[in-house]
Amino acid sequence: QVHLEESGGGSVQAGGSLRLACTIQGNIGGPWCMAWFRQAPGKEREVVAATESDGSSSTASFAQGRFFISWENAESTLYLEMNSLKPEDSATYYCAHEPTRCIWLAYSSPRAYNSWGQGTQVTVSS
Repeated sequence: QVHLEESGGGSVQAGGSLRLACTIQGNIGGPWCMAWFRQAPGKEREVVAATESDGSSSTASFAQGRFFISWENAESTLYLEMNSLKPEDSATYYCAHEPTRCIWLAYSSPRAYNSWGQGTQVTVSS
């Protein structure tokens, strides 16, 4: 079992940038899949990007070229660099972890993950 805690959310104007962090505590040895999801009011939780222990990653089409997921092993921290933010990016952002490879999961589905952070709010104003 792992504990995840997000930080880095806030309010920013359109076109701005934010870097979200997800600090992970617990045993993360072995294969793993970690992802960033977001959920806006009245909408379903959707995947933003995912990465796994072999270093590969995948980014949702709406985020490609703007959002970048990365894992810093020395810090046990998952990052999401978000650039060129748009008002429609406003949501609560969550990190998730599952102790298996993403390719063995329906990694884009929130139901695939058992460990979640509490979320961090991102608000983008026009």
